[in-house]
Amino acid sequence: MRRSSTFARQVLLVRVGRRDGDLRTTDLTLPEHRYADRQRRRYGLDRLSRPAGVTRADIEAVMPVSPALPMAHTDEATAGSIPLLPGERTMARRMKFAVVNACTLASLMLGMLAIFLAMQNEVRIAALCLIACVVFDGLDGALARRLGVASPFGAQMDSLADMCSFGLAAPVVVYASLAGSVSTAAAAVACALVAACAAIRLARFNVSPKDGRFFCGVPTTMAAAVLAVTVAIGLPVPGPVLVAGVALLAFAMVSSFPYAKLARLVKLPPWLWLAPVLGALVDIRLTFALIVVGYLVSGPVLWLRQRRTA
Repeated sequence: MRRSSTFARQVLLVRVGRRDGDLRTTDLTLPEHRYADRQRRRYGLDRLSRPAGVTRADIEAVMPVSPALPMAHTDEATAGSIPLLPGERTMARRMKFAVVNACTLASLMLGMLAIFLAMQNEVRIAALCLIACVVFDGLDGALARRLGVASPFGAQMDSLADMCSFGLAAPVVVYASLAGSVSTAAAAVACALVAACAAIRLARFNVSPKDGRFFCGVPTTMAAAVLAVTVAIGLPVPGPVLVAGVALLAFAMVSSFPYAKLARLVKLPPWLWLAPVLGALVDIRLTFALIVVGYLVSGPVLWLRQRRTA
């Protein structure tokens, strides 16, 4: 008990930012000179620098860290020299980098415009702004890869813009479109689910390893595009069914089902693309609904297929 007590006292008195392995009291609690020896005798620091069997790593593992204690300062010159654009910093590359980020900002501004229009009950025009957001969101990534200016800064900025445009603007537009057809509480809950699941989906995407073939869950861009087109074309579906569909789409974003990326869909046989084109000429609303349902169902089907082949 005496030894463990001494160990605890040393942990509480150890100084943050130790040098050469010395255990000393902090500068903030340094006693007066005439009491210095008394304190060291009281805590046994003269007899015993460290209890037997206790290493310096053990003390560091349990040592409390207080925000009042002085912390080690980082090299400000080194921290400030990290470039936003890795690689050669020529004027041409900087211009390309600016163009790519301008597309990201355009998506963000269009999302804000969609919110303002939805507040003015201009839901159709707001939905068209969301569709333009989807276009600019795909354009900035394609330009970044083609121009060779992809960067971690651009990836984080794109994620934040997606949250504003697709995680906030899209639910607001849908909420405005549902006004009068369903109860306010039901519409609010469904749209709040879209915002929450979009945040989870984007955060998970940022920290997860990338798969070149499939998405893990429905991407936020695809979900926002489905919601925007639904509002733009005025899908003739009862209000409760729309609310259920919005909630289902929100949960599909955070699911673990694999969904094919656009690059794989483009490689489908041409006759598969001809069917929706002809269907759109006959009834665009029914064709769109069938495409959305087919895409949502494809995730569980691929998931079952992968489990059987594993």
